[in-house]
Amino acid sequence: MPAPAATVNTPRRRRAREIALQALYRLDMNPATSSEEVDRFLAARLSDRGLEKFARGLVTGVQERRQELDALLDSRADHWRVARMAATDRAILRIAACELLAGGVPGPVVADEAIELAKRYGTDQSSRFVAGLLGRLLADRAAPPTPTTPASS
Repeated sequence: MPAPAATVNTPRRRRAREIALQALYRLDMNPATSSEEVDRFLAARLSDRGLEKFARGLVTGVQERRQELDALLDSRADHWRVARMAATDRAILRIAACELLAGGVPGPVVADEAIELAKRYGTDQSSRFVAGLLGRLLADRAAPPTPTTPASS
């Protein structure tokens, strides 16, 4: 029986996520970076057009939904604001939140990939921080909706 698609593509997509992280970090540090520069950066580092498209989708998704992603992350981060987070942690969390909202990749895979990126590119505490925040997001997604009662008249 073939392995699930997420398992087969994980190492390859991990590389695309790494490059997307680098592009988002660059955009965070230098907001004047043009989309053409980002495209050249992605193309130069990813020889596979499918992976390049995946990475570009992550970068574009994060850019287009940045306010929504930051509000979502802010609402789950205890005593932290996205603006105060380390730039690498912030980019990793934005990518993961974007993937979670888009669907298509199972939540635990998204979290595992984000934690691996945090271990590689973050500080000693980054992976625990990322894991904790994403754990809260996943728990919120898994929790059944709470019934609401109509207000009394």
